[in-house]
Parts: sequence; structure tokens; C-alpha cells
Amino acid sequence: MTEQRDTLMDALGRRLADQLRKPSSGAEPYTHANVDALRWTLRPGDVLLVEGATRIATAIKYLTQSTWSHAALHVGDALDECDADGEALALVEVNLGEGCVAAPLSKYECFNTRICRASGLSDDDRQRLVQFMIGNRGLRYDMKNVFDLARYLVPTPPVPVRWRRRMLAFGSGDPTRAICSSLIAQAFQQIRYPILPVITREFRTDGRARARRAEILHIRHHSLFTPRDFDLSPYFEIIKPTLAQGFDHRGLTWSDAPPPGM
Repeated sequence: MTEQRDTLMDALGRRLADQLRKPSSGAEPYTHANVDALRWTLRPGDVLLVEGATRIATAIKYLTQSTWSHAALHVGDALDECDADGEALALVEVNLGEGCVAAPLSKYECFNTRICRASGLSDDDRQRLVQFMIGNRGLRYDMKNVFDLARYLVPTPPVPVRWRRRMLAFGSGDPTRAICSSLIAQAFQQIRYPILPVITREFRTDGRARARRAEILHIRHHSLFTPRDFDLSPYFEIIKPTLAQGFDHRGLTWSDAPPPGM
């Protein structure tokens, strides 16, 4: 009986997902991602944030009050696989309606993107992050989140800020399901790397009976993480390919004429 109910939920979720994946009207990127620059800049274990332009992306951006609606992990050439066009599959991500899959960098050529890089990772840390994500390929998307998100699309409700994160963490609780940011959060928790931990402060006494304040980090449940958390985290660097390749404003060509159409 439970298996039949899950199948019906998945079928309904997939139909709803097809509607939610349709583009929102009027969404345009500020700048298109330079795929060659991304390829040159990204390292295995980097998190690539994406500003999506679909209906469900609109809901995620509203609920998180953020530009970013999606997150993927860069795995470099670890997969040694290519798409139908011969491009390397360098990202592992969890997509609505697809689950955990691999994708090429060119998929996000027409989107606003941001690279978030965890500071101080060792080669072993990066390898463990990559292998965790690769090992979860085939994981199903949590369809219960689809129904939860769909309720907040049209019209956009006046939801208090303090409740919005919880709305993205309603999930089914099934360990064989995930959403994009929660699986990446799990990957970093595997190596005990902080994203946005809960921090408490305690006074402790050292060997000389001197009191000192200590910060104690507590792991936040992975279902509570959203794409913007990697951007806000004090433990992740923001890497911009244009600057990483060596930017010199003196080499730019400017025009005093207004842009076409303005």
C-alpha cells in the first residue's frame, strides 16, 4: 500500500514539476556566464550557485530572499564522461523531476552564476566531496518539496521571514530523496566543514583557572540549508572568474553613446 502511494505521489509530483520548470516571464541574466572562464577557474569541490528563471526558482528565491535558486558541485574530470555533444560532465546536481544527475558547465551559460569555494580544503577533502556527490547519482528528488513549494507560487503570500527556511525543509524524510542544497550540505558535513552552523558561546576555565569564552559549533540539519547559505557563509570564498583571470580596467573600451534601445 505504501509503495503504491509513493508511486502516485511521484507521478503527481512529476506532472507538477513539469509545470514548475517552465520559464518565468521577463527573466534575463545580468551577465551571461563565460563557460571557458568558469572551466578555467573552478576546482573540484567548488559550489556553483545559479539564479534560475523557472517558476519553482521564483518560489525558492522568494522563500530564501536571495538571488540564488540552485546549487551544483563541481567534480572536475572525476566522472570522465561526456554529454551527447562531447562536453565533459563536470557538475553533479539535484534537479527537479530528475534527481541527482551530472551536467556540463555550458548548461548555465545563459544564467547568473557564482562560485563559492570552501577555504583550506585538502586534496583529500575535495576528493571526498566529489566522491560523495558522484556516489549519490540516481538519488530521487524529494517530490514532497515540490508540493510544498507550489503552494507559495501564485499569488506570492506574505510569509514571515522566520518561517521561510522551514518551508524548504518540509521534505519526506526519505533518505533516498534530496533537494539540491541539502545534498551538497551533506557532502560538506561528511568532512565536518562548516557552512552556517549554529554557534553557542560558553565560558570555560583553562589549566590556570582563567576563564575564556569558547565558540561551540553545532551541525544544522542538512534539510535546512538553501543555496544562498553558501554565499552567506563566512567559511566560503566568493570567486569571480573575471577577476581570477587578471582584470585590468584600463584595457576596457568604452563608448559615450547610450546603449541601443535606451
